[in-house]
Amino acid sequence: MNEKQKIKKEHKNLINQIKKHNKHYFDKDNPIISDSQYDKLKRKLVDLEKKYSFLKSYGSVNEIVGTKPSNKFKKIKHLKPMLSLTNAFNKNDIEDFLKKINNFLNSKGKIVELFTEPKIDGISATLIYEKGILTKGLSRGDGVTGEDILENIKTISKIPKIIKDDNLPDLLEIRCEIFIGKSDFQKINKNFANPRNAAGGSLRQKDPKETAKIPLKYFAYGLGAVEPNKFFTQSNFLKKISEWGFSTNPMSKKVVGVQEIEKEHQKIDNLRSSLNYDIDGLVLKVNDFHLQQRLGNTSNAPRWAIAYKFSAEKAITKIMDISIQVGRTGAITPVAKVDPVTVGGVVVSNATLHNEDEIKRKDIRIGDFIQIQRAGDVIPQVVSVDISKRTNTSEKFSFPTNCLCGSPTKKEFSKSTKKEDAIRRCLKGYECKYIAREKLKHIVSKEAFNIEGLGKKVIDQFWDLKLIKEPSDIFNLNYKKILQLEGWGDLSINNLKNAISNSKNISLEKFIFSIGIRHIGQENAKILASFFISIEEFSKLYDNKLRKKLLKNLLELDGIGETQIDAIDNFFSNKINIKITKNLSSNLDIISYSIKSKNGKFSNKKIMFTGGFQNMSRSEAKSIAENNGGKVLGSLSKKLDYLIVGDSKPTKRKVDQAKELKIRIIFEKEWNKILNS
Repeated sequence: MNEKQKIKKEHKNLINQIKKHNKHYFDKDNPIISDSQYDKLKRKLVDLEKKYSFLKSYGSVNEIVGTKPSNKFKKIKHLKPMLSLTNAFNKNDIEDFLKKINNFLNSKGKIVELFTEPKIDGISATLIYEKGILTKGLSRGDGVTGEDILENIKTISKIPKIIKDDNLPDLLEIRCEIFIGKSDFQKINKNFANPRNAAGGSLRQKDPKETAKIPLKYFAYGLGAVEPNKFFTQSNFLKKISEWGFSTNPMSKKVVGVQEIEKEHQKIDNLRSSLNYDIDGLVLKVNDFHLQQRLGNTSNAPRWAIAYKFSAEKAITKIMDISIQVGRTGAITPVAKVDPVTVGGVVVSNATLHNEDEIKRKDIRIGDFIQIQRAGDVIPQVVSVDISKRTNTSEKFSFPTNCLCGSPTKKEFSKSTKKEDAIRRCLKGYECKYIAREKLKHIVSKEAFNIEGLGKKVIDQFWDLKLIKEPSDIFNLNYKKILQLEGWGDLSINNLKNAISNSKNISLEKFIFSIGIRHIGQENAKILASFFISIEEFSKLYDNKLRKKLLKNLLELDGIGETQIDAIDNFFSNKINIKITKNLSSNLDIISYSIKSKNGKFSNKKIMFTGGFQNMSRSEAKSIAENNGGKVLGSLSKKLDYLIVGDSKPTKRKVDQAKELKIRIIFEKEWNKILNS
């Protein structure tokens, strides 16, 4: 057996092991190895495929180890989406969270009361009561649709099946976290890898009698849909449902300001090891439900809540080498190649060093012993260097001033911070092959074109074989050549063809996000799509004269500032970017942006704002208009129905222009009357 055959055999063995463990985890809800052991297998497979590019025999590792959807239970759409929470890891993150709340509410320094609850590491579920009777019990699922696990939920004795109260809402949805106590887990740990898996596996048993054998517990933590709403605050809600017999966490508490939050976070962190259940942080929520409603949500998380994670897992290891990576925006990032070490159950072999200044500040050298940490799902990072273990053989790292493509790099000046950026960048864009390759990986990602079977490993393989050099090549692949490659057959080719074909129908907002303009994330892309509406209008950015005019109008859009406008201008000032964007769009059916019609005070009305408001921010005013069926425009034209004028520094030119065009002008006092009517 030659070396290549040995590598293939090892690869196949790893694949089969992971498939076996997936079956135990996803189908049988009965994992036979720990999470850390599973992650070690996965890391070994990833490293092997990274080292030997010919290992494509069994498809992408991401496809093999991906989550398998369950067919055990009926799928039911949630009454209100079960959104995920944004994470905070330090005091600065919390200060930023509070600042955003105050800015949105235009609260002018008033302190907003928060409510804290320990973040249980369990399984989220939602309980729906109609006229006080428990009628549905759903798992979180993907946040939009959950699994019907009512019969299994009913086996948890502490969950009320009937609520008796004369003042009960007709419809009441209570969200909870289901878990197994540490002491109870010790009695059943032969069957499960950890308490969270035990809770998840138990809830997904087909036979409720099997679920009943497991000592499941829960804490109710949140309010979903409710009709009519008879609750005013999070604290009031939990107090009331506790009186109805629901289990609520006794360590929940009201707090005000950063200092109280830090104190409570430290207190619960110190207690976590003594608790009979696993927690991984503290959840902070705006206590007032009215303010929660005003703040609303982004596309995937509430603005009024955040998960403040506990201290990160740490480990000691040695830096074997330092290399640089080039990202899709041209960012040059130094990466420490470390002696593999387990951190929080995951084997780590790389850690980010962030930037040139970070290396100098911490005096990080090749050969040093370092402490690294993982906080949540973020990339491992170097915390500190153990100078006492440094030897004469340690080497200072000389940060290159050129990109891997050979082009000079630059630290750009930030208009927002008024300082030079810490990160060096290659400014070549698609002309840099390293950036171009990373941009391709972004385009095929789940958040963009979402092309299954065309993951990062396959992009690398196709790039090396010159099958793909720019995004439009994805839609003109040489399938005959791919068929000759090891691991590709008729089935995998057909699957890839179908995935690529399906991706041709893409929304304008996803298209804008996918082309990879720096500083344009998913939220910004959605704002831009709502402004341009169609690809035809968006394409006007290709023309230099039209672009300058359009960019002035973009300044009126909430969420789009000078940083984003400069990035758009820079992107489309590059002829290669325009050529690549045109080539890509010519292969697509780009769906125009459409606003779901909402009934309300401004149904089907086009609105524009100017000036500041006394009792709310412009962001909130825009959100209110949209929630009442209106469409907020960024430029003034005959199409406009209303110009809403705030008392603080409105633009006189816009007011005068609106008068000329005979557009109805609504001043702040009248605006408030309309909202309160």
